[in-house]
Amino acid sequence: MKITGQELYTKLVNDYKIIGEKGVINFSLKDLTISVETKDTVGNLLQEWLKAWMAKESIDFEENTNSQTFPDFYLDREDKKNGLLEVKSFDWQRGPGFDLANFDSYCNSLLENAYRIDSYYLILAYQMEGSQITIKNVWLKRIWELSCSSSTYPIKVQEKKQVIYNLRPGTWYSERSKFKPFSSKEEFLSALNETRYQYPQTRHNNGHWLKKVLKNYETHTGISLNIKSV
Repeated sequence: MKITGQELYTKLVNDYKIIGEKGVINFSLKDLTISVETKDTVGNLLQEWLKAWMAKESIDFEENTNSQTFPDFYLDREDKKNGLLEVKSFDWQRGPGFDLANFDSYCNSLLENAYRIDSYYLILAYQMEGSQITIKNVWLKRIWELSCSSSTYPIKVQEKKQVIYNLRPGTWYSERSKFKPFSSKEEFLSALNETRYQYPQTRHNNGHWLKKVLKNYETHTGISLNIKSV
């Protein structure tokens, strides 16, 4: 059964009613079973559970053979430009601490695969008590709906010793958040371009980065985006 990202979310949240459900993490080796109370493995286990659930529900998908590269799943095995799905999770009490993407790799990938900007992120928030986890909420978002500006750069990033490493999410679900999510892919791309212009390590070779991305996006999708470059 081939489904879209939105249909997957509806099936998981509305039909299967996963929000509020509880799970227990145990590990068995020979005759000893222990309860796992560390959060290090929760994200990977939730992704493995999702894969098993999709298989049980006869959902047509393909897992990325390289776990280190984007995306986690393809929901359209015939067209690898559509139905890209990345799975993220976070501790509800601590807030989203995951990376959206590596800054350099993401910028470079858009030059050839600009359709990637339309990928879906399926995000699961959990609360853990002992070895028991409770699914607190689930979202299906595009990258621009997770990303936001910051006090340092036009787009929120992880920066250490003046080196940008990753794109980071804002708190998209909080009304009290100072920085609101971008409202469109155009706004997101503009902020990404402006950040590249302000960041010393990419400013010298920013050149026509945005124009190239927009041209590549139109080539893949047939859609022309109108954004003014810096």
